[in-house]
Amino acid sequence: MALQLRRKTHESIVYIDRDSAPRIIPFGEDFILEDLPTGTRVIYPNPPIKGLPNREAAIRYAVNHPIDAKPLYAQLEPGMRVTIAIDDISMPLPPMQTPDVRQTMLEVILEQCAANGVDDIHLIIAISLHRRMTPWEMERMVGKKIFDEFYPDRYYNHDAEDDENLVTIGHTRHDEPLRINKRAIESDLLIYANINFVPMNGGHKSVAVGLCDYESLRAHHEPQTIRDSDSYMDPSSSELNHKINRLGKLVDEHCNVFHIETALNSRMFSDGYDILTRNEDEFSFMDRMKWEAMKRTFGNLPRAARRKLLHQIPAQYELIACYAGATEPVHEKILEKNYQQFEIPVKGQCDILITGIPDISPYNVYSSLNPLLVQVMALGYHFNMYRNKPLIRKGGVMIVSHPCFDEFDHNHHAPYIEFFHRLLSESRDAFYLREKYEREFATNPNYIEMYRRGNAYHGAHPFFMWYWGENGRQHVGKVIVAGAENAHVPEMLGWERADNMTEAIAQARSYMGRNAEITMLHQPIIGLCNVTD
Repeated sequence: MALQLRRKTHESIVYIDRDSAPRIIPFGEDFILEDLPTGTRVIYPNPPIKGLPNREAAIRYAVNHPIDAKPLYAQLEPGMRVTIAIDDISMPLPPMQTPDVRQTMLEVILEQCAANGVDDIHLIIAISLHRRMTPWEMERMVGKKIFDEFYPDRYYNHDAEDDENLVTIGHTRHDEPLRINKRAIESDLLIYANINFVPMNGGHKSVAVGLCDYESLRAHHEPQTIRDSDSYMDPSSSELNHKINRLGKLVDEHCNVFHIETALNSRMFSDGYDILTRNEDEFSFMDRMKWEAMKRTFGNLPRAARRKLLHQIPAQYELIACYAGATEPVHEKILEKNYQQFEIPVKGQCDILITGIPDISPYNVYSSLNPLLVQVMALGYHFNMYRNKPLIRKGGVMIVSHPCFDEFDHNHHAPYIEFFHRLLSESRDAFYLREKYEREFATNPNYIEMYRRGNAYHGAHPFFMWYWGENGRQHVGKVIVAGAENAHVPEMLGWERADNMTEAIAQARSYMGRNAEITMLHQPIIGLCNVTD
């Protein structure tokens, strides 16, 4: 591979030369500077696409000019039952500055409902088996006015264990069941207001997954489906997506669904923190001063305080597209915009892939990133950030940077604790764990109660999180954790550890050879690699 160094900030790939600066790598709730070897390829996220100047106008235009459907106002009549489902707190990451785009969508929808005499309206958060959102989170997401008008009787979390309010609508031709929220499916009109944060979101997944029960989810959130999915981020190559689409078509047969999908740009950080995603070779003197100040500030704080501070910094995402109407054509339009923002052309795979694990994932908003979620981020998400072929060659070494602390949130992740400490000590085989233990956890009355009345993930959720890394586990030869503060967490996950990045790279080269090609995927902003030969 010929070495080249591109020094323009708008380019997404650089090759490190001997004069290059160290790279910023996420390290749990902190960021570190690490020297990487000469010749390392660094893949940066694309710069943000310019946001639309008036997102309310864009949403209003979309619902009035839908694809393959009547305009929203033409579908509204006095006396009809309308349910509006919205995505939960798992997206976008981190939570965006207010007003959240969901609030803007709801304001447009509710205004049209009022103008057409519709007052039987419920707002349902499509949490599936995720944790219930708290009242504070719910108010922040939709704004005080909507919250005060609808909460708690007409604005609430979906409950996948509420038998009286679930209904089976059928099975696919592959005998996959779908049991779904009764209020939603029996409404005269079901409106889904979506944020399509990554290409695996949205489309049929919104209703068929977000509003279903455990048995429905179990049919496709299982190890073989995950193994058969060649990247979750490329729906056409994902067996998981194919199964969900079959279930979504069942939804469309039984209910009039009007989808509103939005795409956001990649403006995760405000001006004070945007250096975290930029090419370090382009740092000005002031940028370096900012970095040093940030490092000192975070370095002097206890871990819990650092995490709380990071989680309180709202993302600056802007709307770049909105489409409404029928499920599939709307989703195709949004996927085009997703790829325009996130896709990076990459030539050639690598032998060693380096990636930092940020402190936030879809499953730990306002809580800690426990060991199972570190695994999800590494082998479930970062490994799958590709189209066409994986960024890392079959049997290659993945180096992840994270302290791997043995820490769990007892309110949010109660079933994760038992899964990690009891089950993984017995076996890491996903098929074995599914067969022997998944239903035990899913039907555990304590876990069900914590899911329904508290803010805990469902008892089956840690299993799905373990399965989520299954195709990464089958492809990657070894995972080395750089900077793990203990030995037992990496060992439980089946990984190796190193004290620092330099040691981790040396270990990886001992497996792959001194001439192994090294790539760093610069996180935390999404970069989706379209890998060709």
